[in-house]
Amino acid sequence: MSSSTVARAATRTGARSRRGIVYAMVIGLLLLGVVLSAGSGQLQIGPAQVVGSLLRTLGVDNGWAPADDLIEQTLWQIRFPRVVMSVLVGALLAATGAVMQAVFSNPLAEPGVVGVSSGAALGAAASITLGVTFFGIWTTAVFAFAGGLAATLIVYSAARAQGRTETVTLILTGVAVNAFAGAGLAVFMFTGNTASREQIVFWQLGSMNGSRWSEVSVVALIGVIGSLVILGLGRQYDLLALGDRTASHLGIRVERLRLVSILLIALLTGVAVAFVGVISFVGLVVAHMIRMIVGPSNRTLIVLSLLTGGALLVYADLLARTLVTSADLPIGLLTSLVGGPFFYWLIRRNRRRAGGWA
Repeated sequence: MSSSTVARAATRTGARSRRGIVYAMVIGLLLLGVVLSAGSGQLQIGPAQVVGSLLRTLGVDNGWAPADDLIEQTLWQIRFPRVVMSVLVGALLAATGAVMQAVFSNPLAEPGVVGVSSGAALGAAASITLGVTFFGIWTTAVFAFAGGLAATLIVYSAARAQGRTETVTLILTGVAVNAFAGAGLAVFMFTGNTASREQIVFWQLGSMNGSRWSEVSVVALIGVIGSLVILGLGRQYDLLALGDRTASHLGIRVERLRLVSILLIALLTGVAVAFVGVISFVGLVVAHMIRMIVGPSNRTLIVLSLLTGGALLVYADLLARTLVTSADLPIGLLTSLVGGPFFYWLIRRNRRRAGGWA
């Protein structure tokens, strides 16, 4: 066996070992965050009781489960729906960020940055203010999907030129879409009633407060199906990174792949923000950091983005509920405080590598 073969085998073994460590750390952090978040609040519930309640629901007899009905109702009617919603929304936003970066071939692409989240929120706000109920409980999600799809198509058509994505155009288009969506939200706030205005303010800030199992089930159903589809496309995204012409020679129908991906991005972003409002920078931060750690393989990147995004938003929601006593801070505020400086650093890094704006 040649030395080069041995070196390649050692490199692959090291990469698998590194991925295994990252998987273990992310899953551990996610599970710890779920337990801590479910137990935190005005009514403090110990980690053992949280775990015991979960085990009892799964049919496992244990001595940790709480005997107090108030604790059980607090966990299953308030805490667990909120925690699960945090995991789902964070996972979907992170995964769509990874897919957007693959489709646009640009590390600056992210649903919140380029206006997809704002477009989805505008669509949802329209359904709320106009009182549309065509699709029953799915109405808000459908309108959010439509708004996110429109924003994605606008950004895609404006930023693509001669087979590549122009960074400046991408950012400026995102600024324009966000500005337009913000104006639209203001119009609906002005014309709507008090209840509509309160919901629109909620959309602009983002919060997991008031999450219900019926909403969680909608996000979970669409999120699981959409995530499985994008995981199935992971290998094609790897080939797309080689360039449109090379990917086409290797059998990838590039434009169809991009169109399907845009629909998935709009669908997953729309359902993610349909019940919790605009939460920016999750996809940007998570997808980029995971790519730096484990490399560019999109299937691994998407799986780890799902897990890490869920963990990130669980901890963000925990901070939103505990940083200020007797107050529930907007979770979108916290993610923007972290994501804004990170976005600035990423722009400067991207500019230095490119030798200027491109």
